[in-house]
Amino acid sequence: MESRICRIFLRTLCWLAITPFVPVLAADQPEQVVRPEIERRDISEDDIDTEDFEIGAFYGLMNVEDFGTNAVYGARLTYHVTEYLFAEGTYGRTDTSETSFERLSGSAQILEDDDRKLEYYNVSFGFNLFPGESFVAGRWAFTSDFFVVAGVGSTNFAGEDKFTWNFGFGYKVLATDWLAFRVDARNHVFDLNLLGESQTNNNLEFTTGMSIFF
Repeated sequence: MESRICRIFLRTLCWLAITPFVPVLAADQPEQVVRPEIERRDISEDDIDTEDFEIGAFYGLMNVEDFGTNAVYGARLTYHVTEYLFAEGTYGRTDTSETSFERLSGSAQILEDDDRKLEYYNVSFGFNLFPGESFVAGRWAFTSDFFVVAGVGSTNFAGEDKFTWNFGFGYKVLATDWLAFRVDARNHVFDLNLLGESQTNNNLEFTTGMSIFF
């Protein structure tokens, strides 16, 4: 009986002796930290080159009021004053069609063939409203700008030079640090007097083009 009591007593002492170390052993076990695997993508982004000048060509359509819609082409020279502000000189040319009056009359001509050519020169100032990025296929990022532009110039049409206002907007994307593509929408406004009555003509132009920085 006494030996049984001794065994119980010894077991109790052993249990009490190791109990304080159980939490310590549990605390020593390293915690398992779950780290999400993030796949990083390589994005190629081009900035405008350090040169401030840009030269380019464009092609599109121009609707000369009362004279139809025809192909227009030309060139631009741009100076970037700051990241947001730029000045631009533009030359454009288009050949106009017969008016509805000429087509209906059959023989009456308002303009001679040589006078149907329209050429314009203007100097404009533009402002980049929303510089940003355009993403292609989720892999490539290209610097882009949405801009507004307005200016003055001269239009040679119907044998006369007309003072002309122009205003519009456009969107430009840089393919590399020296090559850019753009689309433009412009309105060229001038007064025209062909039949003894002066009227203000709104002539819409939509073009696409490319340019290089130098």
